[in-house]
Amino acid sequence: MKRFSRIITIIAATACVFIATGAVYANEFSKQELTNEEIAVNFYNEVKRGGYEVVNTAELKKWIDEKKDIILVDTMPLESSYKKNHLPKALQMEFPIPEMTEIKPDVQDALVKLLGVEKNKTIVFYCGFPKCTRSHNAAMWAKKLGYTNVYRYPGGIKAWMESGFPVEP
Repeated sequence: MKRFSRIITIIAATACVFIATGAVYANEFSKQELTNEEIAVNFYNEVKRGGYEVVNTAELKKWIDEKKDIILVDTMPLESSYKKNHLPKALQMEFPIPEMTEIKPDVQDALVKLLGVEKNKTIVFYCGFPKCTRSHNAAMWAKKLGYTNVYRYPGGIKAWMESGFPVEP
């Protein structure tokens, strides 16, 4: 009887540990999912407001390998990012992180000069990672300036490098 009582006590204690641990993991899991949801919804809303398309890492790599005629633009800072590493043949024009509700004339002129006069050419903007909104600003303003085939590569340099794809210094 004592042995049976001890076994029941051990089973009950083990169950309590599993229940407590499960609650901790469930709470942590739900917090991460809420964060993921917030990122996804923000990204969706940016794309909707910007009116541009999205390209993933595999598709962009395919375009580059096939030598598709694209303009690839790194929107990160020149000194602290672009000069360290960037996607092959990427041009550089820094954009701010907060969403731009207006564009200064000199920035607009620089963007048009960078992208050229052919409004139907495929243009891909990227920055560091999905939460970075520099590429959103660039893609949104390219669309507003009449460019029609505009993409945002949300994975950015981080996803590119994590995939083991080559970068240029």
